[in-house]
Amino acid sequence: IERPPGDTAGCTFCHTSSEERCSTCHQRHQFDPKVARRAEQCKTCHWGKDHRDWEAYDIGLHGVVYQVNKWKPEQFDFSKKLSDADYVGPTCQYCHVRGGHHNVQRFGTVYTSMGMSMADRGAPIWNEKRDRWVSVCDDCHSQRFAREQLQALDEAVKDAGLKYRETFKVAEDLLVDGVLDPMPKDLCPDWSGQHLWSLKIGAYHDGEAYGGKTGESGEFRMSNCTDVERLCLESVGHFQTYIYKGMAHGSWNDATYSDGSFGMDRWLVNVKQNASRARRLATLEKKVGITWQPEEFWKTGEWLDELTGPYIVKNHPGKTIFDLCPDPGWLDTHHAPAEEV
Repeated sequence: IERPPGDTAGCTFCHTSSEERCSTCHQRHQFDPKVARRAEQCKTCHWGKDHRDWEAYDIGLHGVVYQVNKWKPEQFDFSKKLSDADYVGPTCQYCHVRGGHHNVQRFGTVYTSMGMSMADRGAPIWNEKRDRWVSVCDDCHSQRFAREQLQALDEAVKDAGLKYRETFKVAEDLLVDGVLDPMPKDLCPDWSGQHLWSLKIGAYHDGEAYGGKTGESGEFRMSNCTDVERLCLESVGHFQTYIYKGMAHGSWNDATYSDGSFGMDRWLVNVKQNASRARRLATLEKKVGITWQPEEFWKTGEWLDELTGPYIVKNHPGKTIFDLCPDPGWLDTHHAPAEEV
């Protein structure tokens, strides 16, 4: 949302023109349920670095079964309603649009807290949702097998969380010690019009070292930030996504090799190397009396000036995007009510 329209064609195609419309799944010029029941129908939107759904399914066990059998009506009869479907393997729709129910959130990993979050797995609300997942898997597998797969997913997410917390701590220490180059104050404002550290998400941290006031939240940046911050973002937003999407779709190789757990290893090392060099350089500068001032190209530039943050600062001084949009529906993080999810 911070970038000019020419940069975000892939974002806006799904999140404005297609999102929550019938024609997203039921093609506008071929409004046929048989088409909407095929896994490829989800591929237009659900793929890519930070939501690797199609790739995880396609190269996983279920996706391979689908790809080699999808043209055989006796294996996949798409003329039947999903509630009557008898497939040799699951499609995206068979699991996520269970029985034809159109609220995809009911069987999405994000809304059942099986992915990025380490929720209390024993809490009644999470147990209920995980039991619902098992009720899908036991169409073809035993419940014991299904629960073992969920446990394997939990373990993979836990290990990924350990790596990310270590990666984040190295980056955070650089900021707190004032040797992150550039610091938040030395960058052009983020998309909200503020100078908060991009990894200070959800007001997890208090203190002026992070920029802003107590309780204010930073916003993830994919550009115009330090290499350390970008690596942190990619570690959790890309590689950890590969891990939990892969594990959730029976694509264990994807979770490990395709920039999954191996990718998180690599980015942790890169962040540590960045930190080591930054600290050595800061020590040398202090010893010889150099007071470094970050370059102006971090603050302004022909492309940077097109971003949302500089626009807000220039045209609405003293305001942020949250002042201008006090109740923006597109920033709602609550989604559907818990009982519906």
